[in-house]
Amino acid sequence: RVTLLELMMVNISEKSPVTSEEVNVFMSHADFLACCFQEKWEAVLKLTSTPDAEDEEALVTIRLLDVLCEMTSNTGQLEHLQALPGLLEAAIDTLRLTHLAGKQDVNVFTATHAMTGQGEISHPAVGFKSHLIRLIGNLCYKNKANQDKV
Repeated sequence: RVTLLELMMVNISEKSPVTSEEVNVFMSHADFLACCFQEKWEAVLKLTSTPDAEDEEALVTIRLLDVLCEMTSNTGQLEHLQALPGLLEAAIDTLRLTHLAGKQDVNVFTATHAMTGQGEISHPAVGFKSHLIRLIGNLCYKNKANQDKV
């Protein structure tokens, strides 16, 4: 599943022109991916208890977020994703809980965790909160209703 999401992200991030048929396919994929993220976002919180674990559901959720960030960076898909019910709320709740988890104990979501001096950090959850902020920002871009929710 992670590999499939990575392939989707590469396809989405290509700057080649798309046909209206491809746009419709992207919209249906966006609905499905947003629904999956809303259902699975809590899986990422499992990474707080075992920092070295690579829970498959958590990795899939992290990649889902990456793909959603890429989709909301494309203006053709942005308005559709901005209108999806619950996506913005799920992103805000996830950010709130990961931030709280990082404050309660030293784990992958702690701000100082990234500054351990161990060289290159390869944990997949590093940058997760910044991607959540990117998604929230994209969902609020030129959308007064979503801005008011935040």
